[in-house]
Amino acid sequence: MADPRPRKSDLNAAIFAGCVIAFLSFGFAATFGVFLKPMSTDLGWGREVFSMSVAVQLLFWGIAQPIAGAFADRFGTARVLGFGAVCAGVGFLLRGNVTDPTLFVLTGVLTGIGTGAASFPIVIGALGKIVSMERRSFIMGLGTAAASLGMFVGAPSATTMIGSIGWQPALWVIGGSFFLILPFLIFIARVSKPTAAGSAFGDFGKALGTAFRDRSYLCLFFGFFVCGFHVAFIQTHLPSYVQDLGLAAWVGAWSLSLIGLFNIAGSFGAGWAGQALSSKWVLSGIYFARAVVIACFILVPVSETSVLLFSSVMGVLWLSTVPLTMGLVALTQGLKFLSTLAGLVFLSHQTGSFIGAWLGGRIYDLNQDYTPMWWAAVALGLLAALIHIPIKEAPGPLALAEKS
Repeated sequence: MADPRPRKSDLNAAIFAGCVIAFLSFGFAATFGVFLKPMSTDLGWGREVFSMSVAVQLLFWGIAQPIAGAFADRFGTARVLGFGAVCAGVGFLLRGNVTDPTLFVLTGVLTGIGTGAASFPIVIGALGKIVSMERRSFIMGLGTAAASLGMFVGAPSATTMIGSIGWQPALWVIGGSFFLILPFLIFIARVSKPTAAGSAFGDFGKALGTAFRDRSYLCLFFGFFVCGFHVAFIQTHLPSYVQDLGLAAWVGAWSLSLIGLFNIAGSFGAGWAGQALSSKWVLSGIYFARAVVIACFILVPVSETSVLLFSSVMGVLWLSTVPLTMGLVALTQGLKFLSTLAGLVFLSHQTGSFIGAWLGGRIYDLNQDYTPMWWAAVALGLLAALIHIPIKEAPGPLALAEKS
């Protein structure tokens, strides 16, 4: 179990280190879509090749998440983050050296495992365990905001590197950036201890069975699928979509950057809302607002102004779902198996991401048009708004068993 009385200086250092790790691990991984058009054009690929590699990365990110969470619960977070940083770094380095389509798609496996093990959900799960319940939602929002700042910096930085040194050296730089995570793990290791040390695998199985019989957990699990679909489709295909409509490449890059910038405010706002308001109703409202914003975007004429305005508003709604969802998992399921159960919810998110990233490329290659994907995103947003309403904001059977 995490030390209940960590020194304030160690706690603050761990929170700072966690934010830096979230910044480094998420920024370039979330804005990899800026490479779609230059790589596909240069290598003579259809967009489905690149999209499939991203989709595989996102899927294995999701598969790795609950496994990484279980190891973090049992053996500590720092080791998991270190393993993930190395895998993700090597994966992106390989992407800069592979030109065969099949091998490029397969790099998504290693990159996905790495980004799953070093991702910000693992970080904010660790931070959520070492702070009080009153501060948990805010601290999780802070970690999510740091990841969003990485996205804000990552998109224009990657675009600038592609234009100045080419996409291949740019990928080498991105791969190397993951190794910068390693020194910060010292501060995480000082305060984040295993919460399920000594638990047998049967204990994890019983915890999973209890959680999946809880309606609230199921609503969070299936609702987060929609978040993944939205995020992956937009971050993978929006830059190319706006270029297809005749806008400059910088518009696509800054669209992702603005999403990251405005999500800083969205994440902080969501973290505050999780403490002051009903989290399930805020979540439902976020998904409904996404559906409205996407519908407006595809119904009005596309221009530089409409793209940047859409990105700004969408940014407020982007990862603001994360601290609320993770906070509700902690509230309803307890802390002992939090990283494992949050990881499974994130697996649902990444399954949606796989479909959003791959299907966007598939539909475009078939029709030269993204319109069906945009309307699917609207419909799923409305569905997610309904899914979160039955959640009961109170400790469920697993959380109550932990306290007894």
